[in-house]
Amino acid sequence: MLAARAVNWAGAKITGRIDRTYQQTDALIRTETAKHRHSVAQVVTWVVIALIYVLVAIRVLQRLGFPITSLVAPATVLGAALGFGAQRIVQDILSGFFIITERQYGYGDVVQLAITGTAGDAVGTVEDVTLRVTRVRSAEGEVITVPNGQIVKAVNLSKDWARAVIDVPVPPTADLSAVTELLRTVGQEAHRDRRLAELLLDEPTVMGVESIEVDQVNLRLVARTLPGKQFEVGRELRARIAITLRRNGITVSPELSADRPVGSAQ
Repeated sequence: MLAARAVNWAGAKITGRIDRTYQQTDALIRTETAKHRHSVAQVVTWVVIALIYVLVAIRVLQRLGFPITSLVAPATVLGAALGFGAQRIVQDILSGFFIITERQYGYGDVVQLAITGTAGDAVGTVEDVTLRVTRVRSAEGEVITVPNGQIVKAVNLSKDWARAVIDVPVPPTADLSAVTELLRTVGQEAHRDRRLAELLLDEPTVMGVESIEVDQVNLRLVARTLPGKQFEVGRELRARIAITLRRNGITVSPELSADRPVGSAQ
């Protein structure tokens, strides 16, 4: 128990030091290296504690007088039986190993996980990654624990860079050239804004007409942002677009206020 507590304390000190290093800098986001180090520290702590309990169990059996060598044959049979019954656990551990080594996501990443047997995805911020499970906290504050072996698709919304995509629905009678110019002006002003400029990687781009419907035409504005900042930038751009269009007498559909789960690209 003392050894396990010591390892847990050391792991907490290491992860705390990694977090303090990020908090003491002027960086707006965690680096991929910091995320990976945090996840690796958590996994190593979990593995070492598990090994301690296994070794202590063996020592207890020796102290009680059980010959360990005579337990090899029964242990083999028991191991085979447990292997068939614990396939899911083995699958979870192997999946967690590849998640960590391949750096699919780490502590602090915003992810969208597709889970076997569930209709909806688990979306939120990664709070813990072990070899067996991934814990994600949703926007509503709920903690979602997902076995790694049941993750069929992992979408990392905060890796390297992200993209905020805003579709602006306008009436089909509106002057599309004028609306496009207004959107371009909004993007230029946002890029000149000191607060938003820290989150944007470049000036937002007007892609043009995205779709045409019976009662509206959708124009698309795209902005590349820092990882995980696409939602904040998207909300700010939507507010600026709505105000600018309203000032120019252009009616905006309520659909403009809806958030889109647009992720990141590497």
